[in-house]
Amino acid sequence: MDADFTTIDWLMMLMPTAALLVIGWKVQRHMKAVSDFMSGGRVAGRYLLTTADGAAGLGLISVVALFEQWYKSGFAIGFWSAVSIPIGMVMGLVGFVTYRFRETRAMTLAQFFEMRYSKPVRIVAGVLVYLSGLINYAIFPAVTGRFFMYYCNLPLSYSFLGLELSTYGTIMALSLIVALVIVMLGGQVTTMVTDCVQFIYCYLIYTIIFIAIFIFFNMDQFQAAMLSRPPGESFVDPFDTDKLTDFNILYVVLGILMGLYLRQAWQGNQGFFTAAKNAHEQKMAGVLGTWRNGFIMLAFSLLAVAAYTFMHHPDFAAGARAVTEELAARINFANPTTTETIRTQMLVPVALRHILPIGIAGLFAAGMLFLAVSTDCTYLHSWGTIFVQDVVLPNKKKPFTPHRQIWALRLSILFVAVFAWFFSMFFSQTTYILMFFQLTGAVMFSWAGALILGGLYWKKGTTEAAMVTMIVGATLAIAGFLAERYWPDAIYPWLSANAPGFLAWFTASLEGLGHALPIAEWKVTPDRFPISGQEVAFLTSFTSLIVYVVVSLLTYKEPFNMDRMLHRGQYRHKEAAEIVYTGNIPKWQRTFLGIDEQYTRGDRWMAWSVFSWSMLTFALFLFAAGYNILIGHWTPLGWFGWWKWNSVYLAALVGAITTVWFTWGGLSDLRGLFRSLNALERNVLDDGRVIGHVSADDIAKVEQVEHRTIAEAHQAEQVLEQKLAEEQQKEKDKQKDQE
Repeated sequence: MDADFTTIDWLMMLMPTAALLVIGWKVQRHMKAVSDFMSGGRVAGRYLLTTADGAAGLGLISVVALFEQWYKSGFAIGFWSAVSIPIGMVMGLVGFVTYRFRETRAMTLAQFFEMRYSKPVRIVAGVLVYLSGLINYAIFPAVTGRFFMYYCNLPLSYSFLGLELSTYGTIMALSLIVALVIVMLGGQVTTMVTDCVQFIYCYLIYTIIFIAIFIFFNMDQFQAAMLSRPPGESFVDPFDTDKLTDFNILYVVLGILMGLYLRQAWQGNQGFFTAAKNAHEQKMAGVLGTWRNGFIMLAFSLLAVAAYTFMHHPDFAAGARAVTEELAARINFANPTTTETIRTQMLVPVALRHILPIGIAGLFAAGMLFLAVSTDCTYLHSWGTIFVQDVVLPNKKKPFTPHRQIWALRLSILFVAVFAWFFSMFFSQTTYILMFFQLTGAVMFSWAGALILGGLYWKKGTTEAAMVTMIVGATLAIAGFLAERYWPDAIYPWLSANAPGFLAWFTASLEGLGHALPIAEWKVTPDRFPISGQEVAFLTSFTSLIVYVVVSLLTYKEPFNMDRMLHRGQYRHKEAAEIVYTGNIPKWQRTFLGIDEQYTRGDRWMAWSVFSWSMLTFALFLFAAGYNILIGHWTPLGWFGWWKWNSVYLAALVGAITTVWFTWGGLSDLRGLFRSLNALERNVLDDGRVIGHVSADDIAKVEQVEHRTIAEAHQAEQVLEQKLAEEQQKEKDKQKDQE
């Protein structure tokens, strides 16, 4: 073990990063159209999607948050998350939302809203989604910069050409530059390829880390540290966590319902929702997601346990003192970012530097840098492209040429990165982070679920309902956020002084409703808003859904043409296989496993494997919970044994299998991606424009099927042809001048 970050560690981190940039540079030549930049040409295979999306979704900021949570609260609370396994399994297997959304061939969520509702709905949704995403992402670079400053033990500043520069700002800039180079070169094409490569490399990194942990620690040390917690703060006993969480039945129920309502609502990785070669492949990528993380999540959890053991077991007392002294020294610096909360957040990274040996410390840094870059690439792509596609493009009277549109997308991505750097540089305290996460979630999630579910599954949903729902949902969500934030400091004191009658009525009504609903406990007190954040989110979402249904029924005139939007029947797109229902598949398999006539023998094995593993996991949960509730409570040693065998040994076995499986599948799909992109016939009209509820590249098919002419589309096409001719002439003139 060595507390210093050595030259070998730097090489282990920087050499793979340089290789990543080379890969991005080589891959960019495959990006030749707007649809390539936005959706990777819609030719990605299932393994490529699930590995690349896994890298993008598991960002450095998420890992830091998990470290903090596991170090503070352990794994007992997570035991109860198994309640949602059956619902999550069914949603994944049947492709709930994901399958139909991919059938629309929309490249953004708001483009789908224009296809389903109207252009104003697309623009308003685009603005809300863009602003919420921009503010949400703006603090991601701050966590990256802070992590590497602490983990690599870097100074606050350094001298360069006579200038004193911020190390924190430099790390953020370098990380963003790596991501910018990758995403601006080829959009979703280079993002998918590099994310897939990063995820496969991370399999190797965290397999090595998993082995290293058990070289330097043993289960007896883990047991002694994890069982040393006081009553009510157990690391492993889910029935002994009353001081760590207010877990109750309502929390579980609301979590399941919100998971259904908000399916695919968050657009941080929207490029992956649209990149599969067809809807079936998109669904199978989601099915594979059950097996995806393998050793990676196991290694993260063990790293948190190792850090906790290192700081609390007497065998490592000297090292623990060194970590404590280092953090204390850093907290004394006059820097606004080094608050006590941040010191706690960075405890695990600093401890890991003291734990991991030379070389492996660098590998871990490389893995974390890869997670930061992959998330940066995906988020920069999402929020930058959403602004151009859903705010600029619908308002533009004349269409872009592909060349100009791709450059507009690149410039928008660049703005997001610059904004995030400045925001993180000057507004990086944790209190702001929590506030912005809540606000962005409130603005986006309250209304999006209603528009997505109603738009994909209900023919009677109307444009008027969509617009009213967005306004009502966003307004209520912001009001709920402000009530939570300012209740103790401003709202309650004002009501007590100026409206005691209203406060008394509100108290009686809310507490009466709480008594009527045994799973809710609503008590009005001066120190906190009586309704929790999750309850506010649920009530706002439920209200939005009711508003959507009521307004739709009041304004409904005729059913929407779902076959046209989903490219079914006579509107079928060439990318989709024609499904002939044979009646040979049992109904229960269609309903719960999603198996239909598109499934190959391998697809069936995959579906059954996910079903079997999910049911086994759920059965183990029911056994443990049922035994402790009905028969007898396990001792802390018994719960440690449960964690050891279920969460470590069994997870390690599955991780070993999936590491080989997904490495082979990801590399195979990478080769397939390049072959498909080379053979792909691009359509210059496939640029995200929607005319009369129809995407521009579908106009010819719709006119043929419906025997009508969409004049506006042909006018736009003439303008586009003229612009393309002008660009070609300018290019010829430029070549002549060079000669």
